[in-house]
Amino acid sequence: MALRFIFQYPETTGSDADMLRAGPLDEVAAAAERCGFDGLALTDHPIPGNRWLHAGGHQSLEPFVGLSFAAAATERLRLLTYLAVAPYRNPALLAKAAATLDKVSNGRFTLGVGVGYNKSEYRALGVDFDERNTLFEEALDVLPLHWKGEPYSYEGTHFSAREVIALPKPVQDPIPIWIGGNAKVTRRRVAERAQGWMPMVGSPELSKTARTPVVSSPAAVAELLSEIKAMAAEAGRTDPIDCLYAYFTGGSLLADPDRHREALAEIEAAGCTWVAVSTESTELAETVGFLEEFGATHLGSAAAPR
Repeated sequence: MALRFIFQYPETTGSDADMLRAGPLDEVAAAAERCGFDGLALTDHPIPGNRWLHAGGHQSLEPFVGLSFAAAATERLRLLTYLAVAPYRNPALLAKAAATLDKVSNGRFTLGVGVGYNKSEYRALGVDFDERNTLFEEALDVLPLHWKGEPYSYEGTHFSAREVIALPKPVQDPIPIWIGGNAKVTRRRVAERAQGWMPMVGSPELSKTARTPVVSSPAAVAELLSEIKAMAAEAGRTDPIDCLYAYFTGGSLLADPDRHREALAEIEAAGCTWVAVSTESTELAETVGFLEEFGATHLGSAAAPR
């Protein structure tokens, strides 16, 4: 299966610039679709610490609201939370937001989730950082129950759901869940309970803030992905597991296209099925220009420039 490409809406660091300086979300989403991209992604930082934000952290929209807005401007783009921090939300609220987005987009949503790492954000939301893995497991339990549209009961750490029901059901059965992170417990969760894996790719320094081991190459991802697939087989799974590779080089993805073709071929050979790309644009024309050129160079898009 050929690689599919997701456009990550450009990040805005610090607090001086407007989060939407790269262009109105609906126009960017429509341009990404027109230029041959397969998906659009938004991240999740509802209330980051001021120090973190000014030390290189980035702003974010509320991803479910933002992706719903993008859904209305597109017809085929998949919509991905990359990623939503599951323990920040009661799992029923997380499930309802996901089901609603899937419903209004006619089955185009992928729920990317992770445990998260930002202690100050956990504190600001009133969530115990030390309970994050327990809360994440509870979310993985509740999500499929909630989406069935049938009565269910579940006793969580901080909630008691007794004979509850959630309607309407999402279009997809189930909504794909992709889990982000590289820790062994994360890989086990992917193998047993998810439809996709989003490894954290970057420099070793990133592991200090992200609180998870970081992989730095397609070869490293391939090795871990092989382990995940072996664990999935042990669990009796035969369905495919997607893998999303974040291809952010820090520079222009339009320069030296042959080198990028080779790198993308290496990513595909590693077993990855999706690639996330982005740009450092600060205005709509620049963003659309990137989408058009990347689409023409790597996606076979014949979209005419505006």
